Amino acid sequence: MSETEQVKTRESFSSRLGFILVSAGCAIGIGNVWKFPYLCGQYGGAAFILIYLVFLLILGIPVMICEFSIGRASRLSAAKAFEKLEPAGTRWHLLKYISIFGCYLLMMYYTTVCGWMMDYTYKHIRSDFAGADAAAISDDFSGLLGNFGEMAFWTVVVCLLGFLICYFGVQKGVERVTKYMMIALLLLMIVLAVHSVFLKGAGAGIRYYLVPDLETIRSKGIGTVIFAAMSQAFFTLSIGIGAMLIFGTYIGRERSLAGEAVTITGLDTFVALMAGFIVIPACFAFGVDPGSGPKLIFITIPNLFTQMAGGRIWGALFFVFLTFAALSTVIAVFENIIAFDMDLFGWSRKKSVLISAVLMILLSLPCVAGYSLWPSFRPLGEGTTVLDLEDFIVSNNLLPLGSLAFVLFCTRRNGWGWDAFIAEADAGAGLKFPKRMKPYMKYVLPLIIIVIYLKGYWDLFSPRGLHVLIPWMAAAMVFLAFVIYCSAGTVRRDGKTV
Repeated sequence: MSETEQVKTRESFSSRLGFILVSAGCAIGIGNVWKFPYLCGQYGGAAFILIYLVFLLILGIPVMICEFSIGRASRLSAAKAFEKLEPAGTRWHLLKYISIFGCYLLMMYYTTVCGWMMDYTYKHIRSDFAGADAAAISDDFSGLLGNFGEMAFWTVVVCLLGFLICYFGVQKGVERVTKYMMIALLLLMIVLAVHSVFLKGAGAGIRYYLVPDLETIRSKGIGTVIFAAMSQAFFTLSIGIGAMLIFGTYIGRERSLAGEAVTITGLDTFVALMAGFIVIPACFAFGVDPGSGPKLIFITIPNLFTQMAGGRIWGALFFVFLTFAALSTVIAVFENIIAFDMDLFGWSRKKSVLISAVLMILLSLPCVAGYSLWPSFRPLGEGTTVLDLEDFIVSNNLLPLGSLAFVLFCTRRNGWGWDAFIAEADAGAGLKFPKRMKPYMKYVLPLIIIVIYLKGYWDLFSPRGLHVLIPWMAAAMVFLAFVIYCSAGTVRRDGKTV
């Protein structure tokens, strides 16, 4: 099937609401409801939130608009979008591999984590934690990680369910299911948040969450808090691997993209803030540390529910909410993977779903095995697993490098170019992307992304010494050089070299 035929036969969303909820479902994930509350707990509550909101505005939204614009203009997934829009003779199309590898790698561990959510929903429904003490709850999570069969079962369930939904297409599958799931997610959040803030002793948590804690900022260091907020704002929107780009291909030009990006970011932020209202007041009410890190969800929170009246019900609802948040991202990225096959190989949706489902199940098993069958494999040092390696490749490399590629492509004269980008972004009714933002988009935003990228390597490897840091930083520079190489070069337009 030719690209022209693909564009003509491409499905579309049945409504603007469908586009917004599906795109928001892609952005809303584990980072909103798992990472955001404990980052607030570690970095001063409301002070962290205010900085986070600033960086969403100046960093996250512009990159999302770039992705949507490329998708809508090309009507192709990231696997072919660069090739359609790039000037002849340039190397931008090589950057498609960041998106392809990024989506696959993300799902290779995200399906496992989503499986944890489903497993804990099931356990709360069965009341497995009733009367359990802290040690028993901690042992249960350790037991889950060490049980290859249990983890593999839930991972396979996630893969089959996600691809089954995508099998029915954009409107009848992805849009219909995600719309209901997102509405249920938002309602669950409101119910859980109202319950949490009215717990006895929750007032201290609300004050902590809403009143900036300047002492915590001073103790942590203002630079550390700013960078943590900047990084969370950058990574929370699922930008950089073309996961958002695909939804731009399914919408018309009736609405400008800046307004849609703001709406989606607003929904994503609402979920993150509400997750904080669920977790932090409840932690204060029961004397639990809200800054206890990644274990907050699977060890700290179940401990909290065992102390709460009706804890079985509230725990089940909480993990249903987490499952919906994770599964909405799984469905969105699976749709990307299916679109890659359809665009690259001309496959039908049915063929792409069947092959991709089998492939994704097989690719997800190394993450599962990393906890049980390969416990001695420590790819990034002591205490790390296959999941940490896969997350490092995606979060510390492909997301920032992919975002840099999209921004450069939309602003460089030898790429798609600012004029073409702004014309696409501002087409239709609604909020327009300011044209005066060109210098910021062309020079400042790429610099911010590069700083985030290199700082991620520094934070991860510098504590281990120069002998570890130097080789890894050298690798980071090689990957960065690849993006710069693909975006370099000249092209002739109208008899002029640009």
